Formats: sequence, structure tokens, C-alpha cells
Amino acid sequence: MLFYRIKQFILYINAKPTEYDLKYIVSKLNDNELILFKNLSMHEQKHCINVAKDVEKICYNKKINSSYLIKIALLHDIGKIKGNLNIIDKSILVILDYLSKGKIRKFNSVKKINIYYNHGKIGADILKKYGYNKRFLYLIENHHNIIDDEELDIIKFCDNKN
Repeated sequence: MLFYRIKQFILYINAKPTEYDLKYIVSKLNDNELILFKNLSMHEQKHCINVAKDVEKICYNKKINSSYLIKIALLHDIGKIKGNLNIIDKSILVILDYLSKGKIRKFNSVKKINIYYNHGKIGADILKKYGYNKRFLYLIENHHNIIDDEELDIIKFCDNKN
């Protein structure tokens, strides 16, 4: 786990979407979604693109219609736009979460801790204003929760991989 997190940190420290990535998101998101997406930090944009591409591969292999889940993958961390959680902050929170076995969650009055733990709910609240259906919002809100759900499992697997 530690080596995976170090590798993840190194990959995302200077990550930014490529021209190909930008064409990819333009083909998957509408204008309002693109505006929201571009409010994510560069490393979060790259992370969400990588999650979406992995979701697309899994859906292809399972013969599942992927357009819905790709959009969710691209927007799953949109709640992070409500706080300035940079790669260093996120790394520190990941380490503190691991060392405290999640006990730092009780300090969610600290904005960055709240964003780290509750960005799914925050993102669902943001997206609710755009008229998404309950299922879409459910998948955004619960992308870190342990719930037995095939679509959610695909999102969580790809999110954890990236």
C-alpha cells in the first residue's frame, strides 16, 4: 500500500491532461459539466480521466453501456472543487488517515479534512442543481462507501487503482 501511494504521488505531482485527454472529456461531458470539471485541480482532472478510461475498459469487457458510468467517473470527485485540496494536502491526509485508522475523520470541522472525507456527498449536492437522477447522484455520493452494487464497484475499483 505504501509503495502504491508513493507511486501515485509521483505520477500526480506534475500531472495534467494531455491534448488527447482534453478531446476525450469534450466528447463525454456537456458544457456545464466541462465548466465544473475544469474547476478541479490538474492532478484531480488527470485522476478522473484515468478513472473514466479504466471504467470504459471494464464496461467494454463486461458488455455494459459505459457512457453513464464514464460521466460519473469524470465527475466523481467534483466535490473537491469546494476546497483547495492540493496533492501535498491529499498526501498528508492519506497518511494521517492510514496512521489513525480513520480517526481523523472526527476533525471534519477542518475544511480540508471535511473535503477529503465528504467530497462524494458535496459533489452530489453540487450536481443535484443540474437535474441528475437519483441513481447518478447516489453513485457520486457513495463512491468511497462499502456497498454491494455492481456499478459502484466498477467506479470504486477504478478510483482505487488510480
